[in-house]
Amino acid sequence: MKVRYKPNVTVACIIHAPNIHVPNDDKFLMVEEWIEGEQRFNQPAGHLEANESLISACEREVLEETGLSLTPSGLVGIYQFSASAELSFLRFTFCVQVDEMQDTIPQDKDISACHWLTLEQIEAKATQLRSPLVLDCLRDYLHHFQNRNTYSLELLNSTRLTIAPSGNAC
Repeated sequence: MKVRYKPNVTVACIIHAPNIHVPNDDKFLMVEEWIEGEQRFNQPAGHLEANESLISACEREVLEETGLSLTPSGLVGIYQFSASAELSFLRFTFCVQVDEMQDTIPQDKDISACHWLTLEQIEAKATQLRSPLVLDCLRDYLHHFQNRNTYSLELLNSTRLTIAPSGNAC
């Protein structure tokens, strides 16, 4: 019997502080973490937990990793990534725009710091990014931002999160 493919479901949030006065100086909030002794950068992100909607998972991860209480305004995209034959991810990337860079206080012990960085600074850290999805999602977001559109959160139908009674899963 073939082993069933079960990717990890993750959420991430692009937090954007646009600079309307200086082109190319927009800032994005990135979290710094150490994984197996190596410094890595990512958007605030994490795994979907049981009985949690994708949107509430995003809000929880942002709060845990940055100390900010933010609600995503849109969905940037849904991404599939295989790190190996045994480890794969289905990533839902959200976005929120803030008027100004806010102070952060990571509550998650795995996050060593938060940084407001420009796209150029993030690109310079390409070898230190948690995965290739970090830049892929950011570039998709910028395309959406320039065209003034992202996917509506209604696409996810989070208000209809339904938990099946025991033994009635489909």
